[in-house]
Amino acid sequence: MTNSEQTSVLITGGNKGLGFEAARRLGELGWTIFLGSRDEGRGQAAADKLTDGGANVVMVPLDVTSDESVADAVRLVRRHTDRLDVLINNAGAPGKIVAPADATADEIHSVYDTNVYGPVRVTHAFLPLLQAADHPRVVMVSSGGGSFAVVTDPGQPVAKMHELAYSSSKAALNMITVRYAQALPEIKFNVATPGEVANRKFAATDMNNHTGQLT
Repeated sequence: MTNSEQTSVLITGGNKGLGFEAARRLGELGWTIFLGSRDEGRGQAAADKLTDGGANVVMVPLDVTSDESVADAVRLVRRHTDRLDVLINNAGAPGKIVAPADATADEIHSVYDTNVYGPVRVTHAFLPLLQAADHPRVVMVSSGGGSFAVVTDPGQPVAKMHELAYSSSKAALNMITVRYAQALPEIKFNVATPGEVANRKFAATDMNNHTGQLT
């Protein structure tokens, strides 16, 4: 079956937090939502909730750290559509807040596997479906913590979070997004941060136990 009428979007980490909210709002606009979730039970519960609200949702089991899982996700999405209009690489891992002097390569690698390699895995795998769309878009969910200007500004809260894994992974993601945009101008690549850097505020997300000031 193909979908040539509704705008389609795949959201990684769509079962909760920012991913779920994006799915909810886009579902209200009549988009077809491919809701990616590493946990199938939680993913199906989220999809059912959105469906009950009138959205057109397909739950997609998707672990962005697994090549096999990503390949399975592509096959599932292809059973429903011959193109993908929007990809939102939302799945992320905060990692433990470990002082730089105590951080290990293994701890950093586990965060990079989700925050850096994950978006590359998913974007690479879904490129053919994106390229089949008329106006494809990719959104990378990053962080102000990935900005050199932000982390060196003493007035920014993230400047006081002395860790290596999360902020450096988001800096890498920012550069990867720029390089994708330069190499693939037919696809519009975007970076989004869930907060207001100018006002030095965080969004309320799972990453900060919903303690952010923005909702």
